[in-house]
Amino acid sequence: MSIQKLKIFRFFFVALMGLSLVAGCKSDKDKDEDKEMEETAKADKKSSANSGVFTITTRSMEFTIPSDTLPSGWNTIRYKNNSNEVHLILFDKYPEGKGIEDAHKEVIPPFQEGMDLINEGKMEEAQQAFGKLPEWFQEVEFTGGVGLLSPGTEAQSTIKLEPGTYIIECYVKMADGTFHSLQMTEQVQVTETDSGMEPPEADYVIDIDATNGIQFDKNISAGKKTFQVNYGEQKVHEHYLQHDVNIVWVDEGANMAKLEKWVNWSDPKGLQTPAPEGFRFLGGVQEMKAGDKGFFTVDLKPGKYALISEVPESQGKGMLQTFEVK
Repeated sequence: MSIQKLKIFRFFFVALMGLSLVAGCKSDKDKDEDKEMEETAKADKKSSANSGVFTITTRSMEFTIPSDTLPSGWNTIRYKNNSNEVHLILFDKYPEGKGIEDAHKEVIPPFQEGMDLINEGKMEEAQQAFGKLPEWFQEVEFTGGVGLLSPGTEAQSTIKLEPGTYIIECYVKMADGTFHSLQMTEQVQVTETDSGMEPPEADYVIDIDATNGIQFDKNISAGKKTFQVNYGEQKVHEHYLQHDVNIVWVDEGANMAKLEKWVNWSDPKGLQTPAPEGFRFLGGVQEMKAGDKGFFTVDLKPGKYALISEVPESQGKGMLQTFEVK
């Protein structure tokens, strides 16, 4: 950013002229694309209001949400990733009196500073940077969301929300190591009014806990299936996060070690664009506290899949499991 700012100031008048020309010469194609995006956003809002499904869309590096409020209770979150990068959605319940401005001022900067220092190989300094997180951050509750999702893919998760202020974020990283959360954060208020929804009926059940890892019946058939994820014993792992469940399509011959390494954000290249080849991320349920449960729905084609948690050394912890769909 500093280099870019220097260039901007150095060529201030030239930049102004260039911007004027660009604004004046915007092509018909660009205008058509803008119109299409606007119409799609309106359609998403209408669909969400009519179906009881909260549809979130990403086209580049943003969340387009149908409303800044949600009812409490069970909510189905549909995520359309129309961008060119992998994203996710985590619902963070903030303590009373805290919101998105506090996140951008006190939470995101220490994480980014720490990540930059990790990339420089300065691990001790990175720990000191993470130590700058505010004391109130310990009160933030991670309440689920949509798992990792590949470009051009749609996913659906169902989670239960208590009244309060939530920040939705994506903490995947750009190619330069910058967290998406610098841009991909939105504030949503969950109201006292209950949604009246019941959780979906599950086709399969996944149990996950810190001791036993991921456990489930691997005899899974093709078709549109709903998985219930039960969170048992939780723990904060070495990367400051708890565990979650993501479902991934695995190409024949894909390197599972690369997948395991990439999903760990604290690795210098972890969760950083580009994602490893041979995998397609199909969603899942983000982390929750022990005793909670969430659901995700996915259309399964015959082939190989993996369930993986975004934790360091997931295989050794039993949090990387593969299965075949016949």
